[in-house]
Amino acid sequence: MRLKNSESHFGLVAIVLHWVMAFLIIGLLAVGLYMVELPIGLQKLKLYGWHKEYGLLVLALVVVRLSWRIINTTPQLALPWWEKLAARLVHWAFYGFMFAMPISGWLVTSAAGLPASFFGLFTLPNLIAPNEELLQFFQWAHQWLGYGLIAAIFLHASAALKHHFINKDDILRRMIS
Repeated sequence: MRLKNSESHFGLVAIVLHWVMAFLIIGLLAVGLYMVELPIGLQKLKLYGWHKEYGLLVLALVVVRLSWRIINTTPQLALPWWEKLAARLVHWAFYGFMFAMPISGWLVTSAAGLPASFFGLFTLPNLIAPNEELLQFFQWAHQWLGYGLIAAIFLHASAALKHHFINKDDILRRMIS
């Protein structure tokens, strides 16, 4: 398998970035939905810490992924124009979510006056001063961005499965092998 993309297939780097980020993001969404329902305690604080660290990892990886996409060719889609447009819109929406989710989470942490550590290696600076009103707004934004991302994931996965099982084309296989 080639490292770089070709006109017909994704390369190993794009495939690995796609699946690593998919796993991380789905895990972060699941943990996020779970942890907010927990009572205050050690488990909740531990999950919040991990959620922030892995969220920052997603932010770093999306910079790598977007850079790789820009310098690489994108495999061509043999689809009707409206499906191509829908695919491109959903992919660019993913990039928006992949930037907005961790940044809004970082803003939540900053507004709460808490540190954002990257796996204990270093602490990021707060983006804003502690502020209860902004904390409430950024929590709301982070939550609704999460719901939007969940909807986009379902749309993306449904389209991939439709292409694989109904259209019987190679759209899904290009991101697997």
